[in-house]
Amino acid sequence: MEIARPEEDTPPANVLAQSRGGPTVLRILLGTQLRRLRTAKAISREDAGYEIRASHAKISRLELGQVSFKERDVADLLTLYGVNDADERSTLLSLARQANNPGWWHKYSDVLPSWFEVYVGLEEAASIIRTYELQFIPGLLQAEEYARAVIMLGHGNAPVDEIDRRVHLRMTRQQRLTGPNPPRLWAVVDEAALRRPLGGTHAMRAQLEHLIEMATLPNVTLQIVPFARGGHAAAGGPFSILRFTGADLPDVVYLEQLTSSLYFDKPEETDHYMAVMDRLCLEAAPASETPRYLRRILDELG
Repeated sequence: MEIARPEEDTPPANVLAQSRGGPTVLRILLGTQLRRLRTAKAISREDAGYEIRASHAKISRLELGQVSFKERDVADLLTLYGVNDADERSTLLSLARQANNPGWWHKYSDVLPSWFEVYVGLEEAASIIRTYELQFIPGLLQAEEYARAVIMLGHGNAPVDEIDRRVHLRMTRQQRLTGPNPPRLWAVVDEAALRRPLGGTHAMRAQLEHLIEMATLPNVTLQIVPFARGGHAAAGGPFSILRFTGADLPDVVYLEQLTSSLYFDKPEETDHYMAVMDRLCLEAAPASETPRYLRRILDELG
């Protein structure tokens, strides 16, 4: 996974102002700053690793925000990189301490795989979330009974209390949409996801009613791709694009697989997905038609 990239002209003093989103984003921000400082001094990863008694691979993981930071290691690297200003060192060492604090989702670590934990942290920090779904209603828009049915598909043999925790995690993630400073969610959903009966008629009715309600939120845009549209731009499958406030964090494209996930942040990759998403929004029915469309499907459920 490659998420962080250096912004050569970004002053480290601005980092803490962009710290929303818990440890995942803080690690990426600190890693970006350390990489910027190292490359500015033309110091190799091997030499940096030697300084903190680690391998060049460890330096790479630190700079990508994939692992936690030891404050002593950060201090030694700052010395190696010639960062002697007390205020600058204090800012970055404070960021290292904050980056090691667990996010709210840490208490769900028993049911949260590490590859998805990264996404939850990024989702928590995103200012704009754009997502396309083909098979299921997007997780941030799932009603509880429907969410339970979806989770049961992959964890049908799990104990009831584990299923409950997975459902509660999903419901907790959704609180950002109605909390302070909520993100902008723009979801495009294929009609197939609305027609596929999960959890029975009662669950589907509750889900469709929930979508109608969520579509009224000023920060939520919901579009539907009707069957009648035929083929469309997102022929490759579902994906999400996360955008963040602050120049230090690039857009991130997220693709989920059965037991893992892929993250892309290079412009040549994210720009392609952004273009596909833009075309998909043009091909989908306008958001103004979404409530009527959902009510028609509700009527057909009987």
